[in-house]
Amino acid sequence: MRNSLTTLSAALALGLAIPAHAEDIPRIARQDGAHRLLVGGKPFLILGGELGNSSSSDLKDLSGHWAVLKAANLNTVLAPVTWEQIEPVEGKFDFTVLDGMIQQARANDMRLVLLWFGAWKNSMSTYTPAWVKHDQIRFPLARTAEGKAVEILSASYPATRNADAKAYAAMMAHLKAVDGEKRTVLMVQVENEIGMLPQARDHGKAAEDDFRKPVPAAVLKATGAKKTGAWEAVFGASAATDELWQAWTFGRYVEAVTAAGKKAYGLPMYVNAALPRPGTVPGGYPSAGPLPHLIDLWRAAAPSLDMLSPDIYFADFVKWMPPYDRADQPLFIPEADQAGKTPAPGNAFWAIGEHDAIGFSPFSIENLPPEGVKALGAAYRLLDQLTPLIITHNGGKTMRGFRAPVAYDGTVDLTPRKASFGAWDFTVTVVDPWTPKDAQDYASHGGLVIQLSADEFLVAGRGITITFATQGASVGLESVREVSFDGGQWVDGRWLNGDQTHQGRHVRLPPTAFGVQRVKLYKYR
Repeated sequence: MRNSLTTLSAALALGLAIPAHAEDIPRIARQDGAHRLLVGGKPFLILGGELGNSSSSDLKDLSGHWAVLKAANLNTVLAPVTWEQIEPVEGKFDFTVLDGMIQQARANDMRLVLLWFGAWKNSMSTYTPAWVKHDQIRFPLARTAEGKAVEILSASYPATRNADAKAYAAMMAHLKAVDGEKRTVLMVQVENEIGMLPQARDHGKAAEDDFRKPVPAAVLKATGAKKTGAWEAVFGASAATDELWQAWTFGRYVEAVTAAGKKAYGLPMYVNAALPRPGTVPGGYPSAGPLPHLIDLWRAAAPSLDMLSPDIYFADFVKWMPPYDRADQPLFIPEADQAGKTPAPGNAFWAIGEHDAIGFSPFSIENLPPEGVKALGAAYRLLDQLTPLIITHNGGKTMRGFRAPVAYDGTVDLTPRKASFGAWDFTVTVVDPWTPKDAQDYASHGGLVIQLSADEFLVAGRGITITFATQGASVGLESVREVSFDGGQWVDGRWLNGDQTHQGRHVRLPPTAFGVQRVKLYKYR
């Protein structure tokens, strides 16, 4: 029996069939109470993976990875483009590899998000052209307080910023020329994991001169500071003050690069953050990037950016969502630990279901082992099927994500999670009642719930069990049906009102496979 989900699936299919030349430029917009990435005027959910740093630098090597990417059911690949490769000689651009990457993506029915490795990659300046590296008079390096040079370009010199922005704008203009109609490239990341090491800020001459100037009014507003004056007069002498100044300086540099790129071709653009470990102080982590405690400052410094995004390589994934899930930007997870690790699929369900993430992308996607291809592929297949519903619901209200929080040290919090949908109260656990506890990988369990109507829900994922309550009455399961996606439409499957629901006691998604169930509730007294 075909059900009401069919119409939404068909609509999405029709949307994707619009001729490429009729598509609108990809953009970020607010729809249905959430930020969306619109492609061809329609919401697009990035089910992605990020290539290793060198895997897109050689077209022959890249061509050998598409089989794995397709098997994992990606719709988007995040791939670096390096300054040294596109501008090997100043003012002479070579887009051979970029063009080949776009052609390979199209041939494999994939979209791209490009990662601009310009002045910085993982804090360091290792992807800059040789003509930049060798001219340290024109393009000075940052220095420590002791005067030692570090292999990080200083953000305080206009020549560096202008050269970076010129190359970036040239790439964007080329993209508009070769991809302006087909829109293979959806977004672009500006720089990569900007941060200052091993101290909180640059102490080169231009940096020191700027640090002694009065704090800009936009910084005072963003930080809520009440005093005026130089940075240490306003904020005190500390590593935290050094980091504030460096964040503003990085942000203003990135704003110039982003604005130049958008003038050439206005795709959505973002920067990504390398997050700090617990207990570290500025200088002990890549400082002054778009980190949670610096987001307001970065938003003020670089208003042309569409979003700031976290790269999450720690076990405590759920901790990092709220700071980046903001009213003024969408949530996007461009790097989510190694792709083959078991929590990745559950993290995708959590980010999308709970926080309306516009996309999710584990790192080193081309190196997925077979078991990782199977697990992530199953999760992405299901999320792709659910996309027509996901994009019409609001995470936190009519859609919720569920997974067990994990601490930095890997400890899993198995406390059942609570959620309410109107009159219905849900209790969700990741401890499967019918599987031996020592056989369960709790960190790999996760899912989402979508409210279809007042008393009907779609439950998707693996390894979650849900019980229900309501005020003044008991809750029964009127019906529980498996649903599957077949031939472009949702199809009802088995009735599960017996043993699979423990005779009406709960709804259960086994930990062994991803699945979807349609649940209708009723009250009884």
